[in-house]
Amino acid sequence: MSRIGKAPIKFPAGTNVEVKDGVVKVKGKLGELSYTLLPGMSLELQDGVMNVKRADESRSQRAIHGLTRALLQNMVTGVTDGYQKTLHVIGTGYSAERVGPWLRLSLGYSHDIVMLVPEELTVEAEAVPRSKGTRSDLQSIIRVKGIDKQLVGHFTAEIRSCRPPENYNGKGIRYENEQVTIKAGKAGTK
Repeated sequence: MSRIGKAPIKFPAGTNVEVKDGVVKVKGKLGELSYTLLPGMSLELQDGVMNVKRADESRSQRAIHGLTRALLQNMVTGVTDGYQKTLHVIGTGYSAERVGPWLRLSLGYSHDIVMLVPEELTVEAEAVPRSKGTRSDLQSIIRVKGIDKQLVGHFTAEIRSCRPPENYNGKGIRYENEQVTIKAGKAGTK
C-alpha cells in the first residue's frame, strides 16, 4: 500500500470537509477549494481525520492513491494557512511594480512585461530601499500568496521565466532561497 496514500489527513476544527457525488469541498478561514475524485478513489471522514481509500490493487489505482491524498492535504493546508512564495528581482535598473490588476516588470528588455494577476492570488511588489555604504543588487521583492498551491507555484514560475537568473552576473528573478552558481567569465579563465 502507498505510504503517502494511507497516511491520514488531519484538519483543524475550523475546517469543513464535504463529499458529495465524488466532489470534495474543503472550506476554511481563508476560502474554499474543490476537487473531483478520480474513479476508484473514496474518502472516509471521522473525528477531524480524512482517509483516502482505493478500490483495488491495480497499478493505476496505486499510482493515483498517493496523488489524491497529497492534493487533498494541500487543499486543507491552503484553506487553513495558505501558501506564499517570494521572488527577488536582482539587477541594476530592474524593478517590479503592482499596477491595479497587473504586475509590471522592468527587466532590461526594450519593453516592460505586463502580467495579469489571477483573481485568486494576492501579489505584492515592493522596492528595496538603497542604503549608503552597502552595495546591494536586490531591487525588488515580489510576494505571491494564495490558497491554491498549484496556482501559486505556476504563477511564480511564470514570473521567474520572464528573466531567469543568469550564471555570469547573477542578474534576473530568483526564488528567495535559490542558490545561483556564478561562473568565471573569459577574464577569469586566464
